[in-house]
Amino acid sequence: MKTAHGKTVIRNGTLIDGRGGPPIPDGVLTIQDGRITYAGPRQGATIDPDAQVIDAAGGTILPGLIESHFHATYFNVAQLEDLDIKYPVEYVSLLASVNAQLLLECGYTSARSGGCLFNCDVWLNKAIDEDLILGPRLATSGREICSLGGLMDWNPDFRKIGMEGLVFCINGTEEARRAVRALVKDGIEWVKTYPTGDAASPDLNDHHTLCMTFEEMHAVVQTAHNHGLKVTGHCRATEGIKNALRAGYDTIEHGTFMDDEALELLLARDVPVVPGLYFEQASVERGPEFGLPQRVIDGHQETLEGGAESYRKIIAAGGRLGMGGDFGFAWNPHGDYAKELTFFVNYVGLPVMTVLVSATKTGAEILGREDELGTLEAGKLADVLVVDGDVLADISILEDRQRFLAVIQGGLIKAGKLAPRRVIETAGG
Repeated sequence: MKTAHGKTVIRNGTLIDGRGGPPIPDGVLTIQDGRITYAGPRQGATIDPDAQVIDAAGGTILPGLIESHFHATYFNVAQLEDLDIKYPVEYVSLLASVNAQLLLECGYTSARSGGCLFNCDVWLNKAIDEDLILGPRLATSGREICSLGGLMDWNPDFRKIGMEGLVFCINGTEEARRAVRALVKDGIEWVKTYPTGDAASPDLNDHHTLCMTFEEMHAVVQTAHNHGLKVTGHCRATEGIKNALRAGYDTIEHGTFMDDEALELLLARDVPVVPGLYFEQASVERGPEFGLPQRVIDGHQETLEGGAESYRKIIAAGGRLGMGGDFGFAWNPHGDYAKELTFFVNYVGLPVMTVLVSATKTGAEILGREDELGTLEAGKLADVLVVDGDVLADISILEDRQRFLAVIQGGLIKAGKLAPRRVIETAGG
């Protein structure tokens, strides 16, 4: 991905550096060749008269947001079949590029894939990195792993199509290793698994059901770590969370029903949790509109309440949350990403600054790129969001793309009101 050449100054705004400290009124950010050279009060800044100036107009200057659970190939999913057999992979690839650009336009300069159809996110990332399309810096995961009969094994045998477009359905440790090795060949960075069920499947694999054995999970981790890959998993049920932590998972997706023992295991290893909890509220509120059965909605309500309590405990105990959710469902569509942030302030009750740190600094730590991304500090890549308004006073401002003056990657304005008209170059041009 290209970075800017020359000098840029962003001034006249409240600067939030992403580290959780006090905001800096009348802050200044200086950028040289795509990297930050200064972030602090105006009094300490050295401003080159030849620098490009971006006037924040009294708004907020903060790190680019990081979506830590991004499903690029989900598109208005209303039924399970929409995830894997509704469209051919060629069309899914095009939809993924649209979702990637939308994510960037919503202020998210980086993301981690939470699983996708076939290997689309690997090639999507290549196209973004080569500046062929707009999108976030993307950590990839490709196809997911679940045990036979588990949450993601929904295609009946009479279809004779298996699930390998979206999920490797494994049975035992050797098949677990085989699936990871296939992903190694695909070139992914994160292995996504399904240790537990979900409220969406109340009859067979509800949110208190285990969908993988500990031995399978350990085999996944052992094989993935051997090849330098990281592992995460969809963990609702309490025992599934504990199994994932004991097996050596690098992050936990959801971590919904967390008891004291699970919390101790989490804190001992300092593993981040990516809640994706706004999805549950959206499912409860809009589920009837899309025909979700009442049993499913009731399960989402239980997940909503249990998850909120777990995340309050994690933050109170000094743990870490990343922000990201299952956007791409009909009732929780792409483009609503920042609703997760507002939800964590208004429903879960976390301070705005805590949520912003989760959506920036912790997101970069999940990506393994905290030395380059996530905070506004000298030496880091200039991935910056400049917003018209006081985000600390009203975090819901981040839901409105019309309030974005500039979405910046590597010092280049990619989206927002100040973004130049994009000219597509030929490959290698």
